[in-house]
Amino acid sequence: MRGLKGKKVLVTGGASGIGQATAARFLEEGCAVCVLDRNVEAMARVATELPALTAVIEADVSSFEQAQAAVHEAIEGMGSLDVLINNAGISIRHDFLDITPQEWDQVLSVNLSGVFYVAQAAARHMVARGSGVILNTASTAADTGYPHYADYTASKGGVVALTRAMALELAPAVRVNAVSPGYVLTPMQRAEYTDAMLHAVNRKIPFGRHGKPEEIAALFAYLASDDAGFATGHTYVMDGGETVGGLCSQWAHE
Repeated sequence: MRGLKGKKVLVTGGASGIGQATAARFLEEGCAVCVLDRNVEAMARVATELPALTAVIEADVSSFEQAQAAVHEAIEGMGSLDVLINNAGISIRHDFLDITPQEWDQVLSVNLSGVFYVAQAAARHMVARGSGVILNTASTAADTGYPHYADYTASKGGVVALTRAMALELAPAVRVNAVSPGYVLTPMQRAEYTDAMLHAVNRKIPFGRHGKPEEIAALFAYLASDDAGFATGHTYVMDGGETVGGLCSQWAHE
């Protein structure tokens, strides 16, 4: 991708799944990359698997203080910050009527407040420098709604709305977009779905399969590059045609 070589990149939730694949892609593009995560075991593993990382920073993005400190540490370690991939997120599979206030707060604090905390800290640095790119991870759930994930769906809808507001306020210095994956086979997804559930999902996707983390990482790389220099304020969907297929795609695979 044009203009990525030498860029300084921070990836939150970067120790597994889409985050790790994205960190690996930016390293391949010649960037300096810091990963932020709160899973100590995953952090140790990603440090081994991606030894070229500048740093692996332990932080919980749902904490304002930790998020601010982590962004500062990344800037100190790399000398600046050009690209933020705001990817940290969690989900809990449960029925709407069973969601507790504690679970609601937990999901919203990571998936929405955490995006705000990290983005605000990064944006202050980028605005002062006069340039930067912030990419937030949303979800097709924000547009279609997912059963058993009301809190997750609400949080991702908030990310889409926040992305639009940020793009308007931070232009023209900072470009802000969201990436909206459909079903992607990550450790988080695998832990919540049985084989039968995964098969049922694949039947409603026109491509007949889940996405790969590396495919989402490629979209992040494009949107961060100079090739996407006029793109801001939008949400880019990558879902194998799921959200345009509907029931027709289920019939197609029968």
